[in-house]
Amino acid sequence: MREIDELINVEDPAWPLLVQELSGTGVPVEVLPVDAAAARACLGQLQVSARSNLGGIVLHCGGLLVDGGWLRIYGSPGDAGPGGPGGPGGLPGLAEVNAMPASLDPAWRPEAGLVVAHDVLGGVFALNGSDPLRHGRPGEPGEVVYFAPDSLGWEALGAGHSAWLSWILAGGLQEFYEGLRWDGRHDEGAALNGRQGLSFFPPLWSAEARRDLSATSRRPVPMAELLGLARESCLRLDGTDPGFLGAA
Repeated sequence: MREIDELINVEDPAWPLLVQELSGTGVPVEVLPVDAAAARACLGQLQVSARSNLGGIVLHCGGLLVDGGWLRIYGSPGDAGPGGPGGPGGLPGLAEVNAMPASLDPAWRPEAGLVVAHDVLGGVFALNGSDPLRHGRPGEPGEVVYFAPDSLGWEALGAGHSAWLSWILAGGLQEFYEGLRWDGRHDEGAALNGRQGLSFFPPLWSAEARRDLSATSRRPVPMAELLGLARESCLRLDGTDPGFLGAA
């Protein structure tokens, strides 16, 4: 394993360029404060260098809240107080979401893939592991895939982490979520904390929701509960296990 200083002290680190990209985007993005010790521990476990956008986010920020928190991209959150990132109602960190070991474990790997973001619908963005086919996922190793709560399946997005992030900052989410927006969604999303998502009834994958999304009832639930319901629905409806969707 590479030492943490080797991962951090690199030529051409990604973060300065990413800051420029964040400051130039027309997409609303909030950059959360970081916990430096948690960031170093997470980077060491991932064995990802600060030369990558993933490494830069883990090392320098507590996460990115995109479009008012509609999308939560995970980093290493700071203040663990009741109202702070990382606290009971705050955004969890990448380490927590991926159930990383409490202390450095050279044998640990996110074999199916690394969960890098959730949306308020219970959608999951993950980086494929080394053998996606073995885990029932589309796409190539290192490609970003999306678990869609309206289809209960994984979709390959045709991009790695850096290209995926650039696509988001260029406004790609607008078209991506077409058909999954409704009047008042911003107010409903703003009422959620960093560990909640929206539960729909009838569920997003139902014919009723597809026909008229605005007519569904929606309520805040813990993200873990929302992900668990999605996994149960997959198993009940067609016997397919989507695998790990995130621990928080």
